[in-house]
Amino acid sequence: MRTTFSIRRAAVVFAAVGALALTGCGGGGDGGDGKKTTDDGSDKGTDSASTVTLPKLDGEDISVAAVWTGPEQENFTKVLDEFEKRTGASVTFVPAQDPIINFLGTKIAGKQPPDVAMIPQVGAIQQAAAKKWAKPVGAEAKAQLDKNYAKVWQDLGAVDGTQYGVYFKAANKSLIWYNAAAFDNAGASEPKTWKDFLTTAETVSASGVTPVSVGGADGWTLTDWFENVYLSQAGPEKYDQLAKHEIPWTDPSVKDALTTLAGLWGKPELIAGGADGALQTEFPASVTQTFTGGDQPKGAMVFEGDFVSINIAQTEAKIGTDAKVFPFPAVGADSPVVTGGDAAVALKDTKGAQALLTWLASSDAAKIWAEAGGFISPNKGLDLKAYPNDVQRTMAQALIDAGDDVRFDMSDQAPQSFGGTPGKGEWKILQDFLKNPKDIVGTQKQLESEAVKAYKS
Repeated sequence: MRTTFSIRRAAVVFAAVGALALTGCGGGGDGGDGKKTTDDGSDKGTDSASTVTLPKLDGEDISVAAVWTGPEQENFTKVLDEFEKRTGASVTFVPAQDPIINFLGTKIAGKQPPDVAMIPQVGAIQQAAAKKWAKPVGAEAKAQLDKNYAKVWQDLGAVDGTQYGVYFKAANKSLIWYNAAAFDNAGASEPKTWKDFLTTAETVSASGVTPVSVGGADGWTLTDWFENVYLSQAGPEKYDQLAKHEIPWTDPSVKDALTTLAGLWGKPELIAGGADGALQTEFPASVTQTFTGGDQPKGAMVFEGDFVSINIAQTEAKIGTDAKVFPFPAVGADSPVVTGGDAAVALKDTKGAQALLTWLASSDAAKIWAEAGGFISPNKGLDLKAYPNDVQRTMAQALIDAGDDVRFDMSDQAPQSFGGTPGKGEWKILQDFLKNPKDIVGTQKQLESEAVKAYKS
């Protein structure tokens, strides 16, 4: 999922993220006695009273489909395990593929739909509702949403006034993570503007290290690059218009954003492996190659959300010392803040499916993954002490403080055929643009042609 805060309101909060990282915000962990501790060493108190009442579901089987793999799947499984303990139900995780709406369509056609699906696009929720696959949220889950969520998060999961989605996981997708040793060796500093960012990249390059790692094999990372540049440069009003296709992709504002991106993508010496290498690099590898190799990584910086911390954890780098972070640089007057997330949607109107939605809307469920790390919740009832370090705490606080001033990620608002399908639409066109960033006008025409077809269907 992806969302944008009101820029001016959140920029000040996120300016603190880089500073917090510089102070060494290593997360709380196992203090040696098996108890989880916060940064100041205090016990988190994992046995706090329950905030949600769940029914007994002994003997009931529930299946949950999601595209999560690796550590994300493992951490979500911990959330499901606790649901099993509290209800007596048996929950099965069903690995899904992108685009999830196609995966669900196959399952439904075969009369084997999962009970619940974790859907990462607003457009996909709308499609599931239009196809009558999605079932409305029950009263108990709705009560948890009313208690724990700002109205905007409820609205994002609603279609024509009916609530279908429970947003469980959010993400801040406006961060640049960097290899501290590579920066130190180059004498580079954290940039605040796009111009400074390009200067920093050149400085790192001059030290003998390629500055930017790009996971171009996954088209969604490229849409995030575009959206951050566009939001900062064109502003929120234009952003909203383009997201709804109220202005065409041939608009001059799109040309400006692509021209800005070409200033980086058009310099292969600044991209790890050049364009061809980037297009063969999947997102997880774009992160791990930034934080392996000591002060001689394949790339010194990598752009993406707070969930990058999950992939950093698969290396020996420590967040706050080896791996640091700064807000996406301002292209216009302000730095952008783009976020995303995943909503739970029931595909069967059963007691078990509704109970799981109720659980995922509770602060108890959010706390489990928050403590594991690599997670931000839009649940305002979650105690921020649950997060393992000050970086994630600050990101989460900014999300909650933004309240209703939140906009969803642009490509996730689009029809999935345009904004969320590997090898097609915006994903494929921006991959082609990464390979040939000189063709700005041609890229705009292709984007508009595909958008027209997708929004009409």
